[in-house]
Amino acid sequence: MATVRIPPVLRPQTGGQPEVEATGATVGDVLRDLTAKHPETESQLFGAEGDLNRYVNVYLNDEDVRVLDGLDTTVDGEDTVVILPAMAGGSGPCPRVRPAAIPALYPLK
Repeated sequence: MATVRIPPVLRPQTGGQPEVEATGATVGDVLRDLTAKHPETESQLFGAEGDLNRYVNVYLNDEDVRVLDGLDTTVDGEDTVVILPAMAGGSGPCPRVRPAAIPALYPLK
């Protein structure tokens, strides 16, 4: 059985648990087992076609599964699967930074 580390944003769907156990021969199987046990996680992890959502990053023992075999990556019983939602956003430079301090971002005309 693999350990799946749950990010804070998904913990309400897993009863607040930071880690859960899931079974499967591949990363995809493990994630499907997770969604079977905690159905509210499915829409967060998978798209309508059954593919992993593009904003979800999955690691197997600290290795991005996208550079391995994706959802077909083999999982052993002692492995750890980590789910990390991608972070995005921001509002640009800190308001205390004056444009003249960042000439590359604010070239003089």
